[in-house]
Amino acid sequence: MVDQVQSLARGLAVIRAFSAAEPEQTLSQVARATGLSRAAARRFLLTLTELGYVRNDGRLFALTPRVLELGYAYLSGLSLPEVADPHLERLAAEVRESASVAVLDGEDVVYVARVATARIMRVSISIGTRFPAYCTSMGRVLLSALPPEALEAYLSRACLRRLTSRTIVLPAALRAELDEVRVRGWAMVDQELEEGLRSIAAPIRDRTGRTVAAVNVSTHATRTSLQAAERDLLPPLLATAGRIEADLASLSPARN
Repeated sequence: MVDQVQSLARGLAVIRAFSAAEPEQTLSQVARATGLSRAAARRFLLTLTELGYVRNDGRLFALTPRVLELGYAYLSGLSLPEVADPHLERLAAEVRESASVAVLDGEDVVYVARVATARIMRVSISIGTRFPAYCTSMGRVLLSALPPEALEAYLSRACLRRLTSRTIVLPAALRAELDEVRVRGWAMVDQELEEGLRSIAAPIRDRTGRTVAAVNVSTHATRTSLQAAERDLLPPLLATAGRIEADLASLSPARN
């Protein structure tokens, strides 16, 4: 039984080794990313290929769309995306910027709803896209809502890499920033995930007041100053978060 659980964990690690930044990888890259031997990585890749979750052109491996089936059961039973979508469409039309909703999953934020008006990042964002929580506005909103012990556990294990010259990578500095977000009630991140990208996010709470997701608006630094983002984007963002919360609260307990 232990061997079976370990095999499942390693197979999932192989799947998670692929990302938007590295959608195609060699056997050696997968082995290095997962910590597996080349022989073990090869066995898992071949099994996933046989099952239809991975394709191989002889040298490079990549995930296939069938991987989406693994998350479909979760997303299809989640009321949040279907509730958020019309509000994101209204928000994006109002501010003429892309708007998204994400949840916290381990050390990452995972996008569960999105309305894009223009592509302003090198990496295309879609449902299921993951980014490190520490350097994103939605991630900071979600991290700031964690219980103290959970936040300390996160800070002790998270790998805070410098993605741009502005990225906060010191745990003490990140903790201080999260304290400010908690008091302020929203987060602004200025070009920490990617140069030129600014985003502002607010929490989405359930009927008990627990933060279950975050909603954000992202813009390009050359188009919107920090002051303009707070002045022009924050009010409609907070209003959108409130409307999503109201709709979530109106759902029956069985669906929420």
